[in-house]
Amino acid sequence: MSEDRMPVARLRNLGPKSAMMLAEAGIRTIAELRLLGAAKAYRRVKDKASLNLLWAIAAGLEDRDWRDLDADEKASLLAQIRRLG
Repeated sequence: MSEDRMPVARLRNLGPKSAMMLAEAGIRTIAELRLLGAAKAYRRVKDKASLNLLWAIAAGLEDRDWRDLDADEKASLLAQIRRLG
């Protein structure tokens, strides 16, 4: 199955609850998630999610474990969230 149609639930680090939150925000495929990027996707669901979802999305899009993100990467993601408002 191509990434264009692959559901976000198939992304590394994302479980059913995270996938449901993203789907409710209109993000259903990995391609849609990749197009938005981690910060914009998280922004759509942040009232329902912890920062762990942001880390999970960002790392998952790079096929990495979310615990492998270092402090600089996390700081960069938080800065992106602040810029989005």
